[in-house]
Amino acid sequence: MGGSSGKPASFGGALTLPPLNAGLDYQLGGPYTPAASVKIVSRDRKAQPAAGLYNICYVNGFQAQQEENDFWLKEHPELVLRDGAGKPVIDADWDEMLFDISSADKREALGLVMAEWIAGCASAGFDAIEIDNLDSYSRSNGRLKEQDAVAFVRILADAAHAKGLAIAQKNATELVSRRAEMGTDFVVAEECNRYQECDDYRDGYGDHVLVIEYRRSDFQAGCAAYPQLSIVLRDVELVKAGQAGYVFEGC
Repeated sequence: MGGSSGKPASFGGALTLPPLNAGLDYQLGGPYTPAASVKIVSRDRKAQPAAGLYNICYVNGFQAQQEENDFWLKEHPELVLRDGAGKPVIDADWDEMLFDISSADKREALGLVMAEWIAGCASAGFDAIEIDNLDSYSRSNGRLKEQDAVAFVRILADAAHAKGLAIAQKNATELVSRRAEMGTDFVVAEECNRYQECDDYRDGYGDHVLVIEYRRSDFQAGCAAYPQLSIVLRDVELVKAGQAGYVFEGC
């Protein structure tokens, strides 16, 4: 297994990683007061961090949030991935447009936009960022390649590190072996117990793996198999505390 020194060696220990084996909450559906057991929380970049905790800033770096479609189509239409008919390529599961990271010029242009978002995370007081949909190339109908994703996340990693933020690899076990190229520091893994991927992440990142499970059986299996990891059970819609369907439990 990989090491778990607590600091990414390539940055001289300057960055702070999430505390090991600490209570975790995943609040992408909206912020609320974390349970007393929680020491790490992930929130959307438009939310404020939770006082006194380790805060991760969620950025959808490879696909457009639905409410931001107009911004991208009006301000940066050339950065939206298109199909043969010129229509945006859509992730059917989340109904999100994919960004076009197929060339260095487009990656650079997208990186400038994302760098402003990352700077906003730093200014707000977040400690790290997680970049979602790293594996969007697998939903691009062959228009994007794995190397495109690796190259783009490195741009975002450099932007994060320049602001003193750590950066997580989000999912995509097939890219763990390319950690050095990506410049990523820890992992945010959804359902790695369900898909038996947790050891794959630990091979590259040691115990710096934050796990979100959406099924109780997978959560319980993970707590038993990996007592050294931060694991949380959440409802798949990630609703706020007090709303119908809310689920939260930590090991």
